[in-house]
Amino acid sequence: MERAAELDLHRKPGAALASLIHCIFGFEAVAIFDADVNETYQSGEWFAPVEETVRNIFVFETVRDDSETGLIRRVLRVRNLPIGALLLRGEAEKTISSQIAAIIAISFDRYHAFANQRRIESAKRAEELRSAVLDSLAHAYKTPLTAIRAAATGLKEMGGLSATQGEMVSLIADQAEQLNQVTTRLLRTARLETQSLQAEQLAVATLIEDVIESTRKQMATLRVKVELSRDDLSLIGDRSLLESMFLHFVENSGKYADADTTVTIRAAERSGWVVISVHNHGPVIPAVECERVFDRYFRSDAAEQMVSGTGIGLSVAKQAALAHGGQVWVTSNQDEGTTFFVALPTAPQAKSL
Repeated sequence: MERAAELDLHRKPGAALASLIHCIFGFEAVAIFDADVNETYQSGEWFAPVEETVRNIFVFETVRDDSETGLIRRVLRVRNLPIGALLLRGEAEKTISSQIAAIIAISFDRYHAFANQRRIESAKRAEELRSAVLDSLAHAYKTPLTAIRAAATGLKEMGGLSATQGEMVSLIADQAEQLNQVTTRLLRTARLETQSLQAEQLAVATLIEDVIESTRKQMATLRVKVELSRDDLSLIGDRSLLESMFLHFVENSGKYADADTTVTIRAAERSGWVVISVHNHGPVIPAVECERVFDRYFRSDAAEQMVSGTGIGLSVAKQAALAHGGQVWVTSNQDEGTTFFVALPTAPQAKSL
């Protein structure tokens, strides 16, 4: 047990444990299966492949001592849950082989707990670094973008431009505005986890109206329909973040909706939650991508071929919902179209806001 406790938890312990058991207890051969990583470790001489045999011990939870073949089978358990298997060739008392299995199980459990903690910490550090980089880049872009937009506006107001020059100035202004929107989203993404939310009572109808007004130009070829369960529907949240979240949903639906179709925005209260959905008819999102569309920077191959984008908007929407104690999801099929949902608590806990 002491030798097992000294194992380096930065490395998978299976191979070292197999070697230790082989040497200390004098078994002819040892095989250990770790179900968490789906790997088999061996020590000693096996006269035939044992990977499937030791894996089947885990699958069928076989515990048996076979005196004819000299094989000892044990299931590795942690809190009565099977996590692997042990196959020994040699002689040992039942209690000894069971204790060996228990030691291996404890060692595997310690390693996996340590590995999971390292992964969590690593992911947290990586996310903090990404947020810092995004914030820095966004700020760096903001200043020159402001100057470019101001210069483009000034050139337009000065007049005296030829038709071609006017088109070029308009192109500069339009592209600068797109870059400005991207940097704004990057800043929101970077700050979502650190900023304190400014909670206030918000009318859902007003939030939706403001988003529709800001997307009027983009939705010019589409019809927009709003359905509220009641006119005074409201929730508590951060106005800026919630407007941003709804904006991303509506913009996304507008991008992919078939021309001359209807985008429908619905909102209703259900058991202490306000559920808002944005529905359109357009390309179907494959089932395997319905979860990934909310991942930062994810864009499906089909989406990249249809319209330009950054893959940031929906991830910001998801983080905004989570910051309010809510959740987001999407459904999509050929017959019913695509619907993005967000569910937000009508009265979030104080710690969320």
